[in-house]
Amino acid sequence: MGSDTGDLRGVGSDDIEVALVTGLSGAGLGTAAKVLEDLGWYVADNMPPELIGRMIEIGRSAEPRLERLALVVDVRSRLFNGDVPSLLGDLAAADVRPRVLFLDASDDVLIRRFESVRRSHPLQNYGADGTLSEGIARERARLAPVKERAHLVIDTSVLSVHGLRERIAAAFGDEATGTVAVTVESFGFKYGLPLDADVLCDMRFLPNPHWVPELRARTGQDPEVASYVLNQPGADEYLDLYHRLLVLTLAGYRREGKRYMTVGVGCTGGKHRSVAVTEALAARLRSDADTTVRVVHRDLGRE
Repeated sequence: MGSDTGDLRGVGSDDIEVALVTGLSGAGLGTAAKVLEDLGWYVADNMPPELIGRMIEIGRSAEPRLERLALVVDVRSRLFNGDVPSLLGDLAAADVRPRVLFLDASDDVLIRRFESVRRSHPLQNYGADGTLSEGIARERARLAPVKERAHLVIDTSVLSVHGLRERIAAAFGDEATGTVAVTVESFGFKYGLPLDADVLCDMRFLPNPHWVPELRARTGQDPEVASYVLNQPGADEYLDLYHRLLVLTLAGYRREGKRYMTVGVGCTGGKHRSVAVTEALAARLRSDADTTVRVVHRDLGRE
């Protein structure tokens, strides 16, 4: 199989981390690919073995350069004969030593999963009887040498999606795995709700600086406007309570493996109150651990 991996000359692993993801059909390969993508890996799914070397070369020469590359290889590719040991040998000879993740599950669980989605097994029609059980048996035999060489074997028979995510994150994540990227976005209700907002808060209960002549032309980024808005009765209490609510929500996001949140902060025109509160809320969130914060003022200047 040495000739099936492409030209590996000059392909090294000093500056790119490579993971090879394989295993039984129905054991959760698709979920694993999504989890790795969420963890910051570039994922190439259903990768023909003959293109693996070329894919690593592309990853190293990309701008910006890929630091983490996950290759999903399974029997969906007709070129994949299960000879991963030979593939690993070819890669090692070129100083590429990927970590191998193998996903497994019991036959009865795999059968139930295939029957629930009403799909046939990729190898089901290659046997004498053409049964689902025969297809699973053929694949299990073909991949037995791969399982023996795997660095991590995960049996998903009794694992939930969240459980699988936790196992993969523990093995392939880093110190930023639990970080949630929060975007705090001000907007004006008269221009419509932000479609990508996960949660919304309405600041129209606060007095509008628009009706203060000396503040009308300014924005919520101006210190005097921000002071006017944030010193109104109830403003500070609202910010404290909403911040606490977001902290609880973010903790749930981390448990569920969600890495992004958009918080919409609205007022009438998206110029004064929502802008000031967005800046203040973002400052509170930046003090929290495992959170990165970005501020967007969608409608500022739109008037």
